[in-house]
Amino acid sequence: MNHMTAQVEEAIHAEGEEPLDVERIRSAFPCLHQRVNGKPLVYLDNAATTQKPRSVLDAITHYYERDNANIHRGVHQLSIRATQAHELARLRVQKLLGAESYEQIIFVRGATEGINLVAQTFGRSNVREDDEILITQMEHHSNIVPWQMLCQQTGARLRVAPINDRGELIVEELEKLMRPRTRLIALAHVSNALGTVNPVREIAELARERGIRVLVDGAQAAPHQPIDVKKLGCDFYVLSGHKIYGPTGIGVLWATTEVLADLPPYQGGGEMIKSVTFEKTTYNDLPFRYEAGTPNIAGAIGLGAAIEYVHSIGLDRIAEHEARLLDYATQRLSAMPKVRIIGTAAKKAAVLSFVVEGIHPHDVGTVLDEEGVAVRTGHHCAQPVMERFGVPATARASFACHNTMQDVDALADAVKKAIEVFA
Repeated sequence: MNHMTAQVEEAIHAEGEEPLDVERIRSAFPCLHQRVNGKPLVYLDNAATTQKPRSVLDAITHYYERDNANIHRGVHQLSIRATQAHELARLRVQKLLGAESYEQIIFVRGATEGINLVAQTFGRSNVREDDEILITQMEHHSNIVPWQMLCQQTGARLRVAPINDRGELIVEELEKLMRPRTRLIALAHVSNALGTVNPVREIAELARERGIRVLVDGAQAAPHQPIDVKKLGCDFYVLSGHKIYGPTGIGVLWATTEVLADLPPYQGGGEMIKSVTFEKTTYNDLPFRYEAGTPNIAGAIGLGAAIEYVHSIGLDRIAEHEARLLDYATQRLSAMPKVRIIGTAAKKAAVLSFVVEGIHPHDVGTVLDEEGVAVRTGHHCAQPVMERFGVPATARASFACHNTMQDVDALADAVKKAIEVFA
C-alpha cells in the first residue's frame, strides 16, 4: 500500500464508515484469480462487461445439469422446476427496480433489444411524420440508432440536447427542446463513456408536465446504485444482465402497466399467444405477450442469481465503495503529467475516461495489458461524445465492487509506464 492509498484508507475509517470486505468479495469471482502476461489480473473493464461470481455460475450450471427443460408448457418435474426458477428471476428483477408488478418485467437479450422493442412498438404506434424524439449528446449508439431508424420509418425528427465541457447534460437546453410534437425522451441514467449521472427524476417531471414519455437506459446505473422506477418517474427502463454480474444475452425492459397495455406485440411466435387459428390470433397476457419463443432460460436464472448477489452486499454500500475508488483514481491520474480526464461531472459513477497527450489510447491500453491491467480503449460506442470532446477515443477504467485501492495504484503505475515508454 503506497502513501496515498494509506491516506485514503485512513480517511474512510476516520469517517466511521465500514468499508466492504473486498477480499471476501474478490474470492467469489473465479476469473479474477489469474495472471495476465505474468502479472496478477487487475480487471477495470466493468462498464463493458462484469465478471461473474461463483453463485451465478453455479445457478447456470445447476439449471443445465438438473433442471434443463423448456418452461411454461411442461407438466413434468424438470419443466416445473425450470419455470419456477425462471419466474423467480423475474420477481428478483421486480425487486431490483422497485417495480409494482412482475407483469411489468419483460426479459429481452439486453438493453439494446429493450430500446429497439420500445422503438418498434411504442414508436411505430405513437410517432408520426413531423413528430420528434429527443435524446442527449452523451448517448450510447444503442440509444441513438434505433431512434434514427424510427425517424426514417415515420418521418419524425431526432433532436439532440447538448452537454457542457464537464460532460453534464444542460437541462435548460433539454427543456427548450421539449416541444408540442415531442413524443419521447430517451436518455442514459449513467453515461458509459463519461460516468455522468443524469438527473432523471427532474427530467421525467418536466416531461410529464408536457405529456412526453421517457425511456431510461439503465445499463450503466443498475450495477452501481439503487434503482426505484416509481421514484424516477420514467415510463420505460432498460438494463443488461452482463453489466450487473450476470450472463450475456439477457436483459430487461420495464415499463408501466398503462404503457404496456397499449403496445402491440414486438415479435410473433410461441408463448406470446393464447390461441391461434388461421383466421385469428389472441395474444397472451403481460409480460409474456412480448416474449416470443423459447427464452434465454439459463440467462434469466443467472441474472436472478446476480441480483441476489448484489443485494447480499447492498447497492448502497457498493455505490459508496465505488465512489471512493473513483475519487482516488481521479486524484492519482489528474496529478500525472500529460493525462487529461474526459468527463468531470459533479455527479459521476464508476467510470474514469482519460487520454494521454501524444499517445493513442490503443497504445496506452496495450501497455496496460502488458502490466496485467485490463481497461477499455476506443470510442465506447459513443462516437458523438468523442466528437464533442475532440478526441478519437479514450482509455476507460471502470470499477466494480471487487476492485481495490491497490487496483487503482496498479492502473496509475501502468499509465506512468506508458508515458515513459512513449516519451
